[in-house]
Amino acid sequence: MPHVTSGRLYIHTPEWAQVARRIEQVTTLTSRLNLLTFDDLAGRRALLDEIFGRALPETLTLYPPFFTDNGLNTTFGENVFVNQGCRFYDQGGIRIGDATMIGPNTHLITSGHPVPPTERREYILAAPIVLEDNVWLGAAVTILPGVTIGANSVVGAGAVVTKDVPPNTLVTGSAATVRKQWEV
Repeated sequence: MPHVTSGRLYIHTPEWAQVARRIEQVTTLTSRLNLLTFDDLAGRRALLDEIFGRALPETLTLYPPFFTDNGLNTTFGENVFVNQGCRFYDQGGIRIGDATMIGPNTHLITSGHPVPPTERREYILAAPIVLEDNVWLGAAVTILPGVTIGANSVVGAGAVVTKDVPPNTLVTGSAATVRKQWEV
């Protein structure tokens, strides 16, 4: 099973077929996780260990519903809290530091497609996300590929983070800005 951590993953290759099989497998596992009753702590723990491919820290709290596209490329520190409705697309790798809190409906997205229309279906670009220790992500935050959130920083609710955040910093807001146009 290839573990994408950065760079390009070409679609329509044997390596992509392995990734697609893992996506199917982990989608089945997360579907099962999201059907458990909330008080089935042992069942939740067993499925999370299977989704992430290893025993997770005992101090991790992760509330379903939860979705991921791989799971094997995510690591958790101690005393991490992940609220309901989060999605971790971890083809590029996600590292979550100690004492990090992740608000509901947050998306950590480590991969995407190239912008030119002729290349969009050819490959996926991936880059890791790093949340250093004691980070707090508010509700419905989106972190995009290649971003590091520095220690002790806070990302306000609804923010879309496209660039690194220095340690000990509060960032807020979301705005779509025209960056480029092209002829078709």
